[in-house]
Parts: sequence; structure tokens; C-alpha cells
Amino acid sequence: MNIDIIQNRNYWFSSGYLVTFYASWSLWWSFYAIWLKSQIGLSGEQLGVVYSANSAAAMFFMIFYGIIQDKLQIGKAVITFQSIIMLLIGPFLIYVYEPLLRNDFILGVCIGAPVLSAGFISGCALIDSFIERISRLFGFEFGPARFWGSFGYAAATFVAGILFGINPHINFWMASGVAAIYFTINLVFKPKQESLANGKTQAVMEKPSIPTMSEIFSLFGMKKFWLFVFFIIGTNSFYTIYDQQLFPNFYTSFFDKPESGYQVYGYLNSFQVFLEAACMILVPYFINKIGAKKALLAAALVMVCRISLSATLDNVYLISLVKLFHAIETPLFILAVFKYAVANFDARLSSTLYLVGFNISSNVGVIVLSWIVGKLFDKTGYSTTFYVLAAIVFVILFIATFTLSDNKQKTEK
Repeated sequence: MNIDIIQNRNYWFSSGYLVTFYASWSLWWSFYAIWLKSQIGLSGEQLGVVYSANSAAAMFFMIFYGIIQDKLQIGKAVITFQSIIMLLIGPFLIYVYEPLLRNDFILGVCIGAPVLSAGFISGCALIDSFIERISRLFGFEFGPARFWGSFGYAAATFVAGILFGINPHINFWMASGVAAIYFTINLVFKPKQESLANGKTQAVMEKPSIPTMSEIFSLFGMKKFWLFVFFIIGTNSFYTIYDQQLFPNFYTSFFDKPESGYQVYGYLNSFQVFLEAACMILVPYFINKIGAKKALLAAALVMVCRISLSATLDNVYLISLVKLFHAIETPLFILAVFKYAVANFDARLSSTLYLVGFNISSNVGVIVLSWIVGKLFDKTGYSTTFYVLAAIVFVILFIATFTLSDNKQKTEK
């Protein structure tokens, strides 16, 4: 982190967005699967239905967010809408979502999916793409700003693990409280060029022209775009199902007392995300060195290793070590996706590329596969399910070595 970044108000406001968003999300999301299974009592198949519905709703909001945000560029109307949904998350989970899941499961799923997606599941991609654009326009790397998102998630997860064992409703109320800070930051922040203390003017790119709708939709006619989508579905979708739908309950199953499992999982998840935050600072330089394509392949290889080792190992300490692989995979994958998009497509379309090309692609896979994986788990258990997922990701990784574009030069700023 150089002196120009430290003096850059746009960097600090951007970091404020990210630390508060991810802290608010973590307070309820990091134990979401455990809450659904242990507190609400859902089966593996029902968990699959919930995640499929959430992903389906997220697809709509990602298309809406991506296209509109590319038209707005650094306008904040969509962010403001999202921040209002975030404010309401606590009361919604306690007084609407939980009672419906208990008494009318399908109705609860149908109402919960759009709310959770608009505020958080799609919102995370929206805020990441918004801040990545700010970073390009106002002279700082996205990675050091995204560090604060991971830091916020880690700090909140540490607290969430303790509070969840007491009462999950405390987590939900705190999520709304942190969201209020996010909402305030959004009201105050106005991106602008400014002079630094050394007398130099911040190097800001010329404001890009607003892309037309035909330019946005031209992405969908490009073979390179669909090869990228295929890679995302075949790797990140399966890994997401493993990490969110299966692993939390798998990990806590090693403990005799559920409360102990929740607390240790919270500590471990928090430590993992602290490591992830550190990698957010270091990874951009690694990606610039090897290129976005190789970074994406490296991230997929980490996915394969983590999933397959989870199937093989039966010691909680070794499983905990494997969990920390996520701290390497997440920064590599997220930052490499942005670098790959800017290197191979029109940079003005970064929101559409990230929300549609990356996040919707992932969600398509989750929608189609969550229920199937849930059924597989109910019939075969964790080990077989993990082996199947790891094998699929490895095959897609091998195919991607020949199909992804290798445009190393443009990944550098």
C-alpha cells in the first residue's frame, strides 16, 4: 500500500463500503446453512431447493444490476436500492423468513430468495464491480480495497460464531446495524478527483463513454464470452455448492456438541478470512506477473485440492488446515476474473461481465446442481459427494487450459 493510496479519499470510502458490506453479510451468511439445517430442520434436499431458489433470484438481480450499473458507471442509484434491502435484513429473517420456512416452506423460499439476493447474494457482486470501477478511474488497485471486505467478513465471522451459539437472532439484528453504517457511507460518498499532499494530481483516467445497449448485448454473441462462462459454471458453481451447502455441516459434524462446532467453525472461518484479506493485497502482483488465465487455472486447482482432501481426511485438525485453502482460492479467483474481463473484453462493460459472466454463470450451475448434489448427499454421504465434485472441477480445469484466452499483457495496469 503506497503513499498515494493512503492519501486517496476514494480508496478509503471504497474500503468503507467493502468492510461494512461484508461484515453485515457475514453476520448471518457464514452460518446460513447451519442455521437452516440445525435450527429450522431442513433436509439435504430442502437445502438444495433453498440454494437453487436463491441462485435463481440472484440471476435476475445480477442481470438488472450489471446492465444498469454499466449505464450509470459510478452513479449510486442501484447501490442505494441495495443498501435499503440490507437495512431490513434482521427483521426480515426473524419475523418473516424463519416463520415461513417452518410453516410454509415453499412460500418462505419464494419470498426469501428475492430479498436475500437483492441485498446480499447479488449485492456482493454489485459492490465488488462498483468498487473495481472506482479503483480504475481513481488510481488504486482493487485488491488492497477488497482487503477490507475480507477483513470485515473475518471480524464479523469471529463474533458471529460466538453469538450464533447463544441466539442466531442476535446475529440478524447486528447485520442490520452494520448495514446502517453502509447506508450512511453511501449517502456521504461522492467520487472525485483531488490533489495529493505532494502537490501531484491524482492520475484519473478519462471518463469512459457510456456503453450502448447493443454494445452490452454484443457480449452474448462472442465465443470467448461463452467459453469463459463454461469455465465458471464448471468450477466455481461446484465449489460454491461444496463450500456453502455442504462444508459447514460437514465440519461441525466432527464435534460432539453442536454449540462447540459452531464456535470453532466461527473461529476457523474468521482466521481463514483474515488470511484471505492478506492475500487480497499480495495477489494482484502475482496475477500481473503470470497473467489472468494462469491465475484462474491456479484458483481452480486449489478448489480441486480442497474438495478432494475433504473427502479423504477424517481428522478435524487436518480438515481445518484444508479449510484455509479458501484464503488462497478466493482472492485468486475474484481478482483474476476482473483482470481477465478487462484484458479480453470492453472495460466499460465490467459490471455486466462480472455480474453476468461470472456470478450468473455460477448461479446457473448452482440452480441446476444444488438439488442434484443434495440428493446425492442424502444417498451417499459426504465422501462420495466430495469426490464427484472434485472430479468434475478437475475435468473442467483441464479443458480450460485450451479454451481460455491467454492475454497477459492487458492484465497489467
